[in-house]
Amino acid sequence: MGDGIVLQTNNLSKEVSSPEGRLTILDDVTLQVNEGESVALVGPSGAGKTTLLALLAGLDQPTNGRVCLCGEDLTAMDEDGRAQVRGRYVGFVFQSFHLVSSLTALENVMLPLELAGESDAATRAREALVSVGLEKRTTHYPKQLSGGEKQRVAIARAFVAAPSVLFADEPTGNLDTASGNRIADLLFSMNKQSRTTLVLVTHDRELAGRCDRVIELDAGRMLP
Repeated sequence: MGDGIVLQTNNLSKEVSSPEGRLTILDDVTLQVNEGESVALVGPSGAGKTTLLALLAGLDQPTNGRVCLCGEDLTAMDEDGRAQVRGRYVGFVFQSFHLVSSLTALENVMLPLELAGESDAATRAREALVSVGLEKRTTHYPKQLSGGEKQRVAIARAFVAAPSVLFADEPTGNLDTASGNRIADLLFSMNKQSRTTLVLVTHDRELAGRCDRVIELDAGRMLP
């Protein structure tokens, strides 16, 4: 990377086919995000926020333009290549938690480490759960946890492999205000401690306002 740029897009566009013809979901988005920065993607429903997040993370391919993540050109890769880059650099937190229901909190957090072949997965997962205040919940299954606790497990899982970039899609969307505030505090404190770049999609203007920068989208275009 050298210059501290973690994410860069050039003239990024995404079109899809629909019964009405071609629909433009994202239109000519050029941006860059620096190491350790926190950035909020905001805008009305259908503005293209989640599509942009998926393209930045290499979960989807653009129709035009390119995406570089940690110096790797995602647009030049096949799905396997993009998956390897995600495994190396990326963590995710989603609105609906995406925990594996048959695994305990500890096992859920161990999962990315085990997939990467790390031998100290249990120790590191336990430390990650302590860091999010869940040391007493390690053997609990998702159905035994509250919404806020599930999201804390998801955050521990996202941070345990020390990602360069954490993508969060409406991380407080399913939570009450108090739990949502605690989750936001946790995300920003871990962003600061670990210098992990944070990119989050949110409808919550207060949450967006806590980020270093807000990128506003409307009808697929970045507002100046």
